[in-house]
Amino acid sequence: MNEHTTIAGFVTAAKLGVVTVEFTKIDTGELRIMPCTLNSELSNHNVPEILEQQESSDHLVVWSLDKDSWRSFRVNTLVKWYEGYPSE
Repeated sequence: MNEHTTIAGFVTAAKLGVVTVEFTKIDTGELRIMPCTLNSELSNHNVPEILEQQESSDHLVVWSLDKDSWRSFRVNTLVKWYEGYPSE
């Protein structure tokens, strides 16, 4: 498994910059494409420096850059993630 398919890789990338996650919303079944970060400076200091995400967690909490607020998603609904903003 390479870095771009692991949760640990996701957390590392999100702490460094912008990561886009694509996941299926539980309530509607829609595909959600969300640029997000765990980087304090990119979130206008809304992400605390001590925030820790557990690789074994069933969901992850991130700062959503398109909603400008905290959002979470379940790991088992994740379709893919990649570094940077969505291309659309």
